[in-house]
Amino acid sequence: MATDIKETAHAVDAAAVLRLLPTRPRLLALGEPTHGEDTLLDLRNELFRQLVEQEGYRTIALESDCMMGLVVDDYVTSGTGTLDEVMEHGISHGWGTSAANRELVRWMHDYNDGRPASERLRFAGFDGPLEITGAASPRQALTALHGYLAGRVDADLLPCTAETLDRLIGTDDRWTDPAAMMDPSQSVGQSAEAGQLRLLADDLVALLDAQTPHLITATSRDGWDRARLYGRTATGLLRYHHWMADTSPARMTWLVGVRDQMMAHNLLAVAARGPALVHAHNSHLQREKSTMRMGGKPLEWWSAGALVSAQLGEGYAFVATALGTIRHQGVDTPPPDSVEGLLYALPEDRCVIDASRLATALGDRLPAPRVSPWFGYSALAPAHLAGSDGIVFIKDIPQS
Repeated sequence: MATDIKETAHAVDAAAVLRLLPTRPRLLALGEPTHGEDTLLDLRNELFRQLVEQEGYRTIALESDCMMGLVVDDYVTSGTGTLDEVMEHGISHGWGTSAANRELVRWMHDYNDGRPASERLRFAGFDGPLEITGAASPRQALTALHGYLAGRVDADLLPCTAETLDRLIGTDDRWTDPAAMMDPSQSVGQSAEAGQLRLLADDLVALLDAQTPHLITATSRDGWDRARLYGRTATGLLRYHHWMADTSPARMTWLVGVRDQMMAHNLLAVAARGPALVHAHNSHLQREKSTMRMGGKPLEWWSAGALVSAQLGEGYAFVATALGTIRHQGVDTPPPDSVEGLLYALPEDRCVIDASRLATALGDRLPAPRVSPWFGYSALAPAHLAGSDGIVFIKDIPQS
């Protein structure tokens, strides 16, 4: 079996990744099994540079707040702001401090310098404005959508005024209270005001769709695309807040599902614009259902990758990343009977694995699942091998 596995391994570069695929996908997604390790992000940067320069990919989408991502996109396409400002205000989850993320944004900006608009790289965050402790106020997305429409359509068509939105939203800290994650009674998501906002958001999105020919002509395709992002985000946030206030057993399943649904909608919008590269946790990009335990209860939902793959078919490809050790986090040499253990026995420090050939070589002798001693790292699920187009394996992750 060792020989069969070795034959599936190749040096890590864009050509090796693309050889695994039947065609160049519209969305090429690279996953990671943990966050915050610059070794993984440096490899991502190198692969993405090659795919941009050699294969014509024109958008890079990261697991980061989609509204904040507009700040990065403005910087890399037109030089708005400074790199320091962009890394502070354009990347969510605290990942703007990453040296590798900073280098990616700097490189995108420099790549675009002097290029015509049609050849410039675009940046997108595709996560919702969500953190593990809660969700943002819908104010930014709702007021931006209303403002876009108010200046361009007959005022009689608008379902409300900006003042009405402001009154219904109230103070932002009502929406962002972290206590609501564990205590539904602290959420305003099912208040009368929130219910009215959901109806108004739906009408604003419907008006945006109904006025599409006029709006694209009056502004631009990019302006209309951005307004659609406001609409998706507003309706997604209000749905998320609704379920934050729910007390049924389905509450947490709805919350994790809504987040991945928001991700999927953003990825499909990115794909409609042209070939794109995507980077996020493996669990958000896999084709199989995602699972986790929270509060002692099992959760199961369809990931963003599963939702996108179902619609794009071969237009979506997913390459997972696996690793051997993160010793500074207590993740030591993998058991030899795990997927990571089998790959760790290869002589290469990093390689690209043909996942389907590996699954064939293993046959019905599925390796044992690797149990991680650290909550921040997720091992590959052996049963998911066949659902991946490839695996990038890195033997050891040094401390960043």
